[in-house]
Amino acid sequence: MKQLWHNGTIYTMEREDETVESVLVEAGDIIDTGTFERLSTQADEYVDLEGAVMYPGFVDSHLHMLYEGETFVRLDVSGASSAEEMLELVREAASRTPEDQWLFGEGWNENSFVDPRIPTMEELDAIRREPIFLTRVCHHAALGNTAAFAAGGIDADRIPPAGGEIGLDEKGALNGLLYDKAMELVTDAIPKKGEAYVDYLTDVLERAVEEMLSYGLTGGHTEDLHYFGVYTNPLTAFKRVISEKRPFRVNLLRHHEVFEDMMKAETVYDEPFVEPGAMKIFADGALGGSTAALNEPYADQPENNGLLIHTDEEMAALVKLARRYGEAVAVHIIGDRAAEQVLTAIEQHPAPAGKRDRLIHACVLTDSLLDRLAQLPVVIDIQPAFVPSDFPWVIDRLGKDRISSAYQWKTLLQKGIMCAAGTDAPIESLNPLDTVYAAVERKKPGTQQESWGEDQGLSRFEAVRLYTYGSAQAIGKEHERGFIKTGYAADFSIFDRDLFTGTSEEMRTAQAVKTVVDGRIVFERSESGEKQSSRLPDD
Repeated sequence: MKQLWHNGTIYTMEREDETVESVLVEAGDIIDTGTFERLSTQADEYVDLEGAVMYPGFVDSHLHMLYEGETFVRLDVSGASSAEEMLELVREAASRTPEDQWLFGEGWNENSFVDPRIPTMEELDAIRREPIFLTRVCHHAALGNTAAFAAGGIDADRIPPAGGEIGLDEKGALNGLLYDKAMELVTDAIPKKGEAYVDYLTDVLERAVEEMLSYGLTGGHTEDLHYFGVYTNPLTAFKRVISEKRPFRVNLLRHHEVFEDMMKAETVYDEPFVEPGAMKIFADGALGGSTAALNEPYADQPENNGLLIHTDEEMAALVKLARRYGEAVAVHIIGDRAAEQVLTAIEQHPAPAGKRDRLIHACVLTDSLLDRLAQLPVVIDIQPAFVPSDFPWVIDRLGKDRISSAYQWKTLLQKGIMCAAGTDAPIESLNPLDTVYAAVERKKPGTQQESWGEDQGLSRFEAVRLYTYGSAQAIGKEHERGFIKTGYAADFSIFDRDLFTGTSEEMRTAQAVKTVVDGRIVFERSESGEKQSSRLPDD
């Protein structure tokens, strides 16, 4: 059955402003593009775009799909503007949380508070004796009460694990804060076993996929296999939710803690919809929690250079482990010290032929680091939405002299360094149009504030291309995904307006009207604007 998509604006994304009149699709692939007159005689079925605008499928190059799904079922404290407001939200949630269940919350950010005071463990204890665990927006810090700490076996004398810190007040008592690897002392104690837990993961993943499809996303590169009990738990959920009958493209990064086990087990995926990805490593923390590893101390904390999760020797050993199995690495780096450590390791142990290493975030890069990057076959996973989220407080963290080395998206492209766009959801909004806006305008939408680092702003074409061609490059699939071109996958993101016309604010009002994966419509918005189920009927 050959389908002809026509009667809309169809951007190939191979070259700026390049469009085609119609696209012929068969068995999930694009078999030809050209004029309606030439291709119409070959079609068995016609799909009228009714003036909508089609792009190659948008793919989020870095997110955490299960965490995103959990935002639908956990307490959202991201809107709190003070410690007191955050505590009131927790208090309300505690009143409706059964005593035999943990109270989980997501998204607090003291940098958004009127007064950047973080609630204390004592204040949480006054609300509830049962466990409370609240994850910071960056997922590199968390706040818990006494019961949560007790579940993790943490007291004031507990030595933190390497790459983590346990927060203490000025008297040496626990203050309720955990940083990076220390968070795992608590999260590892949370029950994550049994069929009911896998059912839970399946439910939240379903929610995440539905949300992604509604934004026009045809896939995502996600890191979920280490945090939800044994890796077979989340993998089972992915296989249940995504399949030939419900196509969606996920590339599963494999955390170094489970990577070798998965390789030895010869783990089976469900390609081309559920695919194995690179080995994931964390090199440092985040700027918000002051745990990103910097060569020079934080401007507002002269005694603090942040945290390296691994020693240089440990990082090199992890890279070598990936190479032993013929794999690339995908490494979280925020600070320049972390970038330096990782670049040294991958320079000494290059990626296998046909593979590309990925550096995720890469927020602070000196000129010398940029020059080294330009010599390597690496892809940088950037999150443009970090800019409006992090400014202006990040200026205090880095200092005015160092801020010019941060968030250099334009410079990366100018140097010929491959880049892909993601959101790190749930850290930032999953909506790709918010990312495109941030990449172009470098400020919060709907405000009169100045753009931060305006010279580093991208064109809309460059920003959208990071979601299509860039995400394909990140996994070495740019020869079959990322363009609307003969021989490429029939994955399409279709919007009700042209993303390249009008103002950036007008662009943000666009809505996905159809999302197409493997030539099949898996999401469709009704004329009333309501979302339609993406679940395909059984054959």
